[in-house]
Amino acid sequence: MKFCPKCGAMLVLKNKNFGCPRCSYSTKEKVELKVKEKLEEKQEIEVVKDKDVDILPKVFAECKKCKNNEAYFWTSQTRGSDETETRFFRCTKCNNTWREYK
Repeated sequence: MKFCPKCGAMLVLKNKNFGCPRCSYSTKEKVELKVKEKLEEKQEIEVVKDKDVDILPKVFAECKKCKNNEAYFWTSQTRGSDETETRFFRCTKCNNTWREYK
């Protein structure tokens, strides 16, 4: 790959000669173009399953079944998009699940 000595732009093929696209510089030299591409291995994407509650945040919420004060927490849009989300809780002790509307 060659660059223009006047302005530093990369030389491109113009008819039979290579020339600068910015200024009037041109050359009859042969320009060798080499392209290199570095490929990296893709890492695997982990899939989160519904049963993996260990990744959910824990909050202070009293379970009505066992009176435990800690529960997992998540939200979901169960009604129309113009209404608020439904909050779900799952007790960390007995796995009782309940919802709260706001």
